[in-house]
Amino acid sequence: MTACANAPAPVAGVQFLPDQQGLAVVPGGLRVDFGRAPSGVVAALDRELGPGRALSVAGCPTGVAQQRAWGDLVLTFTGEEFVGWRSGATHAGTVCASA
Repeated sequence: MTACANAPAPVAGVQFLPDQQGLAVVPGGLRVDFGRAPSGVVAALDRELGPGRALSVAGCPTGVAQQRAWGDLVLTFTGEEFVGWRSGATHAGTVCASA
């Protein structure tokens, strides 16, 4: 028989905190700044927060190719990069008109 090992402590969920440069990732001190590739940003948020939902780009500035929402956090992207976020009445970067 082998000795029973202590179970590892549960890892607290990752949070994405919007700020003027993009998203702070806590815990850990990492960042998801404006300019990152959409595929990497979406994959990270989907992994931690569950699948985001695609929103219409109607009312978006020229160049915005997609916007995705996780709860009330909405991220905007061009074809090449993460360019903005909106959460309630607060926003940074390039965002679409709220619905």
